[in-house]
Formats: sequence, C-alpha cells, structure tokens
Amino acid sequence: MTSITLLTPDPLERTYAEAWPGLLQLIRDALAVEGITVEPTPWTAHVDDAAGLRDASLVLPLLAWGYHAEHDRWLKACRTWKQAGIRLANPVDVLKWNSDKSYLARFAREGIAVPATTWTDAVTHAQVDAVFEATGAAYVIVKPTVSGGAWKTLRLRPGEALVDAPIGAAMVQPYLSTIESAGETSLLFFGDRLSHVVNKRPVSGEFRVQTQFGGHYTVLDAPPSGALELAGRVLSKIGEPLLYARVDMVPDADGRWMLMELELIEPDLYMAVDPARGAGFAGAVRARLEAGDGARSTRERR
Repeated sequence: MTSITLLTPDPLERTYAEAWPGLLQLIRDALAVEGITVEPTPWTAHVDDAAGLRDASLVLPLLAWGYHAEHDRWLKACRTWKQAGIRLANPVDVLKWNSDKSYLARFAREGIAVPATTWTDAVTHAQVDAVFEATGAAYVIVKPTVSGGAWKTLRLRPGEALVDAPIGAAMVQPYLSTIESAGETSLLFFGDRLSHVVNKRPVSGEFRVQTQFGGHYTVLDAPPSGALELAGRVLSKIGEPLLYARVDMVPDADGRWMLMELELIEPDLYMAVDPARGAGFAGAVRARLEAGDGARSTRERR
C-alpha cells in the first residue's frame, strides 16, 4: 500500500466538523481501489514548519477548509511548503493565487468570459449603486475576494443596506438570474481528463447552490453545449500540472457561458454523485505517484 497525506481543517474550527469526515471517507474509498491510503493532518499544523510533511509521497490540500478565514496564515504556509520542497498537488504556486478570486480579473483580460465585476479594497454603497446604474440589474452580488462556501456573500436589491458586508477586498457583480433556471454547472477534471459534470440548482427563493443552503445536485450525461469549450480555454491558461480542477460556470441571459470560479485548492469533487465513485481521481493520483519527481512543476524543481 502507498500512503499520501491529506490536509484537513483546523481541529478548533467547528464550522466544518460534521461535513469534512464524510468527504474524507469518500476520498479514502476511492483511493483504496488503487492501493492508496490517506493520512489526514490539519493544514494549520504545518504553517511555520513543514517537517511533518517532508516525507510524504504526495500532499493533497483537498480538505484544507477554512483557509479563507486565515488567509495570511495560508499564504505563509504556502511559502513554508514551497521552501521545503513539499510535493503538493495541486502545485503550491497554484494554491497561492487560486486562494484569491481576483484571478478572475486576469482571466477576463485574457479573453475568458466572466460576469462584469467591480473590484474594490472596501465595498461602499456608492460602488453598489454604480453597478446597478451601469448594468440595470435587478440584484447584485457582493462577496469577498477571499472566501469559501458563499461566506459573507450577499444578494442585494437597489437601495438595500450593506448588512454584514465583506471587510476588505471585495467584488461586486450583477446577479445572473439564470442560476435559478439553468443552475450552475461544474466540470470536474482529474489529470487532463473530464471525469463528470454536475448541475447545481438553488431551492426556491435562494441564490446559493451549496448543499448547506439546500442546493440540489444532478449528474449530467455530458457537458452542455459550449461548456467544455470554456473549461478547456480556462485550463489552458494555467501553465501548471493540475491533479484536479473544478470549473464552475453559469450561462448569462443570452446563453453565453460565464466562468464563476476555478476551484483548484479544496473543492468538493462531488464524489457522492460521481457515477465512477472517484475512479478517475484515484487513477490520476496513482499516475502522479508513479510519475515521481517528473510530475513536479518547473517552479518546484528550481
């Protein structure tokens, strides 16, 4: 048997205490088929010293939930892991830039369709009002650039107060009401192969698709028209070897796919609804292990 290490939430963080063990078991079950065992360890135990990870054949951050609430510590941990040469998948540089949603601005500059976004260091009523005026949207979405699980994400009507608004860097977007009719579609990739496609829809009256808000998930037989093309264009921009990727997208009112997020750190891989029960993921992990040092990114080898 081969053992790998998997990063988990801080044990003092009780927000996720009931959720992550079930996902850990799904990951363990999938990898067991490939003869791989999993050793979980809190990511917060390795921020200042990477000695506890140095002997790991591979480290996956798939359950490193909560990093968004301690983003400075997360970035420090990434620096520690890079300096120590820890074999991470996805690569440590990816774990840094993907932790801040401002990466969407870079994708937009490179021709990827994303919702019109106002970026700010501190969101104000004037900025929200300006988005309403510029777009004519019935609602806008306000969320932190560093977030997870719809944390501090607001949907506002014109004139509605900014209650419990994000503190610090934030983004303001016109709300895409198509998320209620068409849902958000996620394409899951392991290695460079598409594994499965999941459509997520909010319950009536809700705009968030996460399961904790009642979201309903359905596996699709194939990607909707145009979705795979957008995902391929997004992934072609990375320039790093990815073990896993989840590309989340929503169609606009004209049916054009919009990139909502590219999840490369600790996404739910939706193994519970994956028809292959994670076989594609396990195969990609096995291939990465067998590739040895050759699978490391150029930056990690320097």
